[in-house]
Amino acid sequence: MREVSDNGLKITEFIPLFHLEVLHRGCDFETARLVVPDLNRPGLQFHSFFDYFDPCRLQVVGKMEVTFLKSLTSAQRRKCFDDLFLYDIPALVIARGLDCFPECMESAIEHERTLLRTDEETVVFTSRTIEYLNRVLAPCITRHGVLLDIYGEGVMITGDSGVGKSEAAIELIMRGHRLVADDAVELRRVSDQLTGTAPEMIRDYIELRGIGVINVRQLFGVRAIKNETKLDMVVHFEPWDSTKFYDRLGIEDHFIDILDVQVPIVTIPVRPGRNLASIVEVAAMNNRHRKFGYNAAQELAQKVDARADGKL
Repeated sequence: MREVSDNGLKITEFIPLFHLEVLHRGCDFETARLVVPDLNRPGLQFHSFFDYFDPCRLQVVGKMEVTFLKSLTSAQRRKCFDDLFLYDIPALVIARGLDCFPECMESAIEHERTLLRTDEETVVFTSRTIEYLNRVLAPCITRHGVLLDIYGEGVMITGDSGVGKSEAAIELIMRGHRLVADDAVELRRVSDQLTGTAPEMIRDYIELRGIGVINVRQLFGVRAIKNETKLDMVVHFEPWDSTKFYDRLGIEDHFIDILDVQVPIVTIPVRPGRNLASIVEVAAMNNRHRKFGYNAAQELAQKVDARADGKL
């Protein structure tokens, strides 16, 4: 995924991604950015309706708008584009490879607005663009940990440095699971779902104390890595504390708030002799069962209560 600053995606970066033709460069061509994950088709604006108009959106003109504009006189078309270009829009895109009206070009030159064109059908271009912008402009945060895909569950292992996160990750990789990110995990919220990936610079790498940095893709093959996964749960490693009470039944669910999304979390105490990789595997499978409505701890508690009440 392309790195995007907090100020949005530059138009100059967006153009090659979608193979857009530049018809005219506006005065802000090098600096204009897309900052909202939505587009606008200015049909209402061509009828002089600018209430609730968001000039930050990319403007897209398709066959419907062009057909309407063809029914107008040259002076009326010019006024439509003049009214639109009075606003500081990032760019206007003409879809389906349609011809640009002379009045559109004249107005764009006068108001110094960027004009682009795509050969894609309007609905295809708008849907692809909205999907892409929803991803790259999504709220993002970086967390310290290791993110893996375990049996289809996105599991992020967290804990203090040196607690054994990377060592557990390597054993999980050797068991056939896939690494997404080590050390730094970039999390994005898309439609109330968190997805995680690795920064481009450290993708495929993992650090093991005593050995150093290794390339997982080179050592284990492409089967051992995954570029992105949803985040289903967090497994937190912490040194064993004999004075602390650890949940032995797991009846209550615990959650951590990440970008306003509640993510299930389990805390695993670490001490010599514990097979952390196996515990993480079981935690992932158990989390999947809970999502499907099965909770072994609650089932056991119900059996105990039934026995106590003399029903068993």
